[in-house]
Amino acid sequence: MKYLFVYVVIALVPYVLKAQERSTKKPNIIVILLDDAGYADFGFMGSKDLQTPEIDKLAKSGIVFTDAHTSATVCSPSRAGLITGRYQQRFGFECNGTGDSLGLDVSEITLGATLQQKGYKTIAIGKWHLGDREVYRPNARGFDEFYGFLGGSRSYFSNPKDDKPGSINAIRHNQNHIDFKEGYLTDVLGDAAVNYIDKFKNQPFFMYLSFNAVHTPMHAKKEDLERFKNHPRQLLAAMTWSLDENIGKVMRKLETEKLLENTLIFFLSDNGGANNNQSTVFPLKGWKGNKFEGGHRVPFIMSWKGQLPEGVKSDKLVSSLDIYATSLAIVDAKNPTHKPIDGASLIPFKAKEKGHQQLFWRKDEAAAVRKGDYKLIRIKEGGTVLYNLKADIGETKDLSKQETKQYKSLSKALLRWERGLIDPLWFEEPEWMQITSDIHKALMNNQKPKKIQPKEVK
Repeated sequence: MKYLFVYVVIALVPYVLKAQERSTKKPNIIVILLDDAGYADFGFMGSKDLQTPEIDKLAKSGIVFTDAHTSATVCSPSRAGLITGRYQQRFGFECNGTGDSLGLDVSEITLGATLQQKGYKTIAIGKWHLGDREVYRPNARGFDEFYGFLGGSRSYFSNPKDDKPGSINAIRHNQNHIDFKEGYLTDVLGDAAVNYIDKFKNQPFFMYLSFNAVHTPMHAKKEDLERFKNHPRQLLAAMTWSLDENIGKVMRKLETEKLLENTLIFFLSDNGGANNNQSTVFPLKGWKGNKFEGGHRVPFIMSWKGQLPEGVKSDKLVSSLDIYATSLAIVDAKNPTHKPIDGASLIPFKAKEKGHQQLFWRKDEAAAVRKGDYKLIRIKEGGTVLYNLKADIGETKDLSKQETKQYKSLSKALLRWERGLIDPLWFEEPEWMQITSDIHKALMNNQKPKKIQPKEVK
């Protein structure tokens, strides 16, 4: 009997070790970032006309933050904030694009670099838009693998201009040009994500899955256009359907490999919906590029099977900056720099916590601050308005003359924050600066802007 007991114990050792390995293995982290997606353009956010069954399933598996914001209202600076966990204005990355020769400051430590130092395999897929010189590219900024393009937008199908060698919009694998001749880019990026999960499934990995959908140009597959042939927003519906399918592929791969219980997943858009891609931000005001809620309030999901509650909606005030801080917390990593991290960890999740006490935005001549239920928007030489978002989510009633105490408090908070910033290292084109200023002024007066695209500027 004694020998039988010893035999059983020895036989069980491999299973015990595997169980211990599962319990001590570092969690994988996946950030699914969309491009220019509207706040209300998903089933879980109330959309009645766009079909997003896979994304809705992801939402049900975790926490949906309904008061979530990006740190910028346009693509490039928003990504700089997310990937560093810091207000991008602290290092001059305030405006869109990356200047003629500049990019994400090399002294800033990205989330990829931080997790790489903790033994993670790090993967960036899709749109980069943080600088195209070699020193700014993903492989130089903490990512072991990169499959995507360096620029801000490109065709979803093979295109001679985008796909010529040397173009910042050409598809590349690390430093190698990929001859993209066939396929639909959203599918290609989804397949790349599945392949990388398969490759690195036996070790901790961080995946930054940055789809360029639903950014213009509005390209969709024929079969998806046929599916939505009578839809009033046919192009967006078709593009969103493909996006949803590919997120479903990623989720099924995680489930097949039994990785869901060891993978923290974030889902969000890089800014609010654009005015040129059929998106909607109802009931919010504004859109991509301006400081009203429609420009920076985004759909935001955080899911981790078995570790976080499921099917929860939270009105906690959160930011895309929190992704960095949350990731540091779950891998037990300290801030790798002496510089301040502006996000806060969302784990452990506590439903009653209010989240950030205040959030800030600034680009060119427009700036804003959120503090509690109140929000202030300031335009250089264009005035300042104050809203109570709890009572007026559509930002229609300016309270700056009635609630002077709140007005002064938020104005001072914004000025204090700005003292910790540096001047922008580059600006956007003059026509974009003019049109953005005009849009803000019109919306402040609850008017419809006369011009919304630079080509309309005279």
